[in-house]
Amino acid sequence: MTSNASPITNDSSSVGPARGGSWRSLYLAAGVASLLFVVLLIAALVLDFVAPPPVHGGAATLEFIQARKTIYVTEQILWVLPNILPVIVFVALGIALCPLDKSLSLLATLLGAIPWAVILAVPVTSRGSLTLVYLSDRYRNAGSLEERHAYATAAEAIIAENNTPAVVGVLSALGIVLMSLVMRRGVFPQWLAWLGVATGILGIAGEALRHAMPGFYGVYGVFLWAWFIATGIALIRLGLREQRWEAPPAMVAG
Repeated sequence: MTSNASPITNDSSSVGPARGGSWRSLYLAAGVASLLFVVLLIAALVLDFVAPPPVHGGAATLEFIQARKTIYVTEQILWVLPNILPVIVFVALGIALCPLDKSLSLLATLLGAIPWAVILAVPVTSRGSLTLVYLSDRYRNAGSLEERHAYATAAEAIIAENNTPAVVGVLSALGIVLMSLVMRRGVFPQWLAWLGVATGILGIAGEALRHAMPGFYGVYGVFLWAWFIATGIALIRLGLREQRWEAPPAMVAG
């Protein structure tokens, strides 16, 4: 007596992305979020080019903010608020790649997403901080040189924190590497996986040597934006494929 049961296979190449109507919406939303993230950061970079804030000197920074408060506040918001968007991207990638390797996908999602969420909790960027806006107002209204010196010293401390390398950047880059290693097994194009590996490796080195080799960090920034653009397009395409897979079969006339 023979069995008609299909043999069980462990070939991960035959495993597709996690499917379902809810995931399709997530893939599309994450794809848009990934592209929007880059657009908003480019807008912040344009404002930074138009009116570059000082990166040294507490008093000089506070006086700069007084003279260009609107531009400064807008730039800081554009540097900080978009950081919620990569969280959505990493969650969507983790769900899509989960059938290939649950453990590594989950680890990559956590390492990739949490650092961006932490930046929202501590809104300090390498180009300033919204906290400096409050100090600038207090500095302007100070009644004595001693008070002004105190506010300038506080501003200098925040600037020093901005110029200190943070481990969260290294963790996020490591998350990209791990996610890309899973991506090499399927679901997304191979070239995107290799772009992610290269971006993550550059990110780990670039974040660690951020102030020792600023040019190297700039190269990582270009690769990071390219990775988010490519990932956003890939997620949108995945969401559209999911929509076709779930389309109901055409009614056959009897």
